[in-house]
Amino acid sequence: MTLILKQIFGLIKLLNSETGTNQIAAGIAAGFVLGMTPFFSLQSILIFLCLFLFRVQIGAAFLAAFFFKFVAYLLDPAFDSVGGVILQMPSLHGVFTDLYNMPIVPMTRFNNTLVMGSGIVSLLLSPFVFMLSKLAVIKYRATVVARVKGTKFWHALQATSLFKWYYKYDKLTHH
Repeated sequence: MTLILKQIFGLIKLLNSETGTNQIAAGIAAGFVLGMTPFFSLQSILIFLCLFLFRVQIGAAFLAAFFFKFVAYLLDPAFDSVGGVILQMPSLHGVFTDLYNMPIVPMTRFNNTLVMGSGIVSLLLSPFVFMLSKLAVIKYRATVVARVKGTKFWHALQATSLFKWYYKYDKLTHH
């Protein structure tokens, strides 16, 4: 539970910082793929590996995965149809047979219509999710953060010794 809270606070902090739009957007896009595809699969392990190897905001990924898991549940019939169409394409039967006879590839469960459909759809839509997320973060910072930083409450909060102490502590521990 504390890990989730830490990630949420990290995401809020990152949303309000001056940097990190690509990391947030990449986290949301990765969370989109995680949320749309079945959780216990080789693909999910690959996405988790990417989360830890690249500069991606993990809190954004986990929150997006949580949100998109509910959306995916509603879209499962469509994913199943898409996967069925792809798996039944005569031109791909040879490719799927070769993939199924490889050592690790069958663990992806690509021959399941739901896994295939959700995987293809989420991978095709993830660049758009990335771009929309990046635009949303930029818009959020330009409107909400700018508005809050212009309020009297924010200026009064910045003048407190507690805020100054936290700012120094944060600067020492994270830079």
